[in-house]
Amino acid sequence: MRAESHAPACNTPATDALPAVAALPPGARWRELLCAGQAIRFMLLRSHRRSIGFRICEDGLRITAPVWASLKQIDDAVQTKAAWITRKLSDWQNRHAALAAEPDCWRAGGHFPYQGRPVRIVLAAPALHFSSNTDGQVAMPQAQANSLYLPLPTDADSASICKAVQAWLQQRARELFSLRIGHFERRTGLRVRHWRLSAANTRWGSCSSDGRIMLNWKLIHCAPDIIDYVIAHELAHLREMNHSAAFWHEVGQIMPNYEQARARLKQHDPRRLPSFDPSLIKE
Repeated sequence: MRAESHAPACNTPATDALPAVAALPPGARWRELLCAGQAIRFMLLRSHRRSIGFRICEDGLRITAPVWASLKQIDDAVQTKAAWITRKLSDWQNRHAALAAEPDCWRAGGHFPYQGRPVRIVLAAPALHFSSNTDGQVAMPQAQANSLYLPLPTDADSASICKAVQAWLQQRARELFSLRIGHFERRTGLRVRHWRLSAANTRWGSCSSDGRIMLNWKLIHCAPDIIDYVIAHELAHLREMNHSAAFWHEVGQIMPNYEQARARLKQHDPRRLPSFDPSLIKE
C-alpha cells in the first residue's frame, strides 16, 4: 500500500485497547494510537513476514508485523500511513453504514441490478442450482437468469450475502468485459495491452498512454449497451488520448449510435449503486 507523503503527526503513544466483542485470531490483540487528536484502533498480529502490512477487513484495520518489530516501529509505521489509514477507515465505516441502510437488499428475496435488470437472491439453494469454479464462486443457472442461487443458510447475515453477491458479480464482470473487449478488438484491429477491473468511486473506466485499460466492475449493473459504450470509449483512447472531435469520431467508428448509451450512462452514479467492500476486488 502506498503511504501518504503528508501524514498527521502522532503525539500520544499507543496503548492496549479494550478487548473487542468479536473473537480475536490466536496471538492477536487490539491497540489504539492517537494521531492528531484522532484515535486509530487496530488489530495487531505477528507473523514471520518481512515487513509491516496494513489491511482493512470486516472488523476494521488489521496490522500484521514481523515478530522482530518493536511496538515503536509499528507505531512509527502507523504514523507514516495515518492519512491513508484514516481515509480507508472512513470508507469502511461509510460502507457499513450503507449496508445497514439497505436491509431489504441483502436478504433472501432481495434484489440487485445485473446488466440492467433486477436479480432476486435465493438462499439455501439445492446443489443442482449452482456450480463452483476454482475460486469457490457460484454461477447463475442460465435457465433461471432472474435469480442468483447462493449456497448460504437461510439465516445468513446481510454482510455474508453482500460478500457472496459481490464475488459473483465481479466474476461475471471479468468474464463479460473480456468477451466484449475481444469482440471490439476483432472488429477494429485495436489491441489492448492489458486490462483489469477497478473499484473507483467516480470513474467508469480509464486508459493509460501505454494501452492499459481499467473498467469499473460495477458496470456489470448496467445494461449491455452501456457496458459496450464504456469499453468503446476506452478503446478509442488507444488512438486519441483526449476528448477532441477526432476522439468522438473514433468512438463512433467503434460503436455506431453510441450517443443513446452515453446519455443513459450519465444517469448512473457509481456511488448510488448497492454498497460493496472495495477491498475484496481480485485481479
